[in-house]
Amino acid sequence: MLIIGHRDVRHVLEGQEDAVLALVGDTYRLHEAGRTAVPHSVFLRFPDSPRDRIIGLPAYAGGEQPAAGMKWIASFPGNVARGKERASAAILLNSMEDGGPRACVEASVISARRTAASAALAAVQLVTEPEPYGIALVGCGPINREVLRFVKAALPSIREVVVFDLDADRAADFAARAGEGHPDLRFVLTESAQDALGAHQLVSLATTAGEPHMDLSACAPGATVLHVSLRDLTVDAILGAQNVVDDADHVCRERTSLHLAEQATGGREFIDASIGELLSGESGFRRDPERVAVFSPFGLGVLDIALSQWVYDACEREEFGVRVEGFLP
Repeated sequence: MLIIGHRDVRHVLEGQEDAVLALVGDTYRLHEAGRTAVPHSVFLRFPDSPRDRIIGLPAYAGGEQPAAGMKWIASFPGNVARGKERASAAILLNSMEDGGPRACVEASVISARRTAASAALAAVQLVTEPEPYGIALVGCGPINREVLRFVKAALPSIREVVVFDLDADRAADFAARAGEGHPDLRFVLTESAQDALGAHQLVSLATTAGEPHMDLSACAPGATVLHVSLRDLTVDAILGAQNVVDDADHVCRERTSLHLAEQATGGREFIDASIGELLSGESGFRRDPERVAVFSPFGLGVLDIALSQWVYDACEREEFGVRVEGFLP
């Protein structure tokens, strides 16, 4: 059993944005072609702590280098106020030869970067500006930090970043830290989410909201909203937009904004396409430059498995990680 800790994961992923974008795109194409197995996620909830949850995501990715395993990710929003990360995660990879566990991988960076790469790929497909100048980030946590990293890699024309968080100090700290990593970008703090929505035609929502609280009336025509946190937008906002998802069966669950829209309408006709269809060129989807487009990714476990397998292979080559002998009988 190879144990791959946070430091080694971060090391092998450093500067690999283009490779991660390509891997996530390829995995979406495999999923669209039916060459993955992605059962529904399992949610472990706690009767006395309704905001907290732990999610299990089993998955299999086919292709030239098949991989299978399970991500176990905890989300405890109260951690933020205690100075800790909201989410923590580990991935167990299984051998495709005999099924035995082969690696345990610390997965917070993997989870954040596959999410961000997914959002960046959708941005490339959905933006209506030939060279987007700016992006607005609502929610100043680690997910939007990674979204900025990958959107900048995928859309190098970005020059300005507008940020908003309910905690103004957190927003200011986010801008200062992100500015150190992106000295070519201009950061602007705004006082409301609505101001952020109207600042640029590309917006990323990554909050800890548990219920819809936001409409899209402040967005400009043709805006693209990366609805990463899944529960920010009202049903009317979803129904008024062009909607792209990663997988309709997965995203219409667990009281996401799209799940509520499905319950309200009795169907999923408001979903226009999947990101896999767009990347494979197999969709009849046409971007309407007068309407807002919303990308809502549930976060497929197969992305985690594919990226953790990539990390595992790199660690094997470079002899990173800690090998535990005698783990199996």
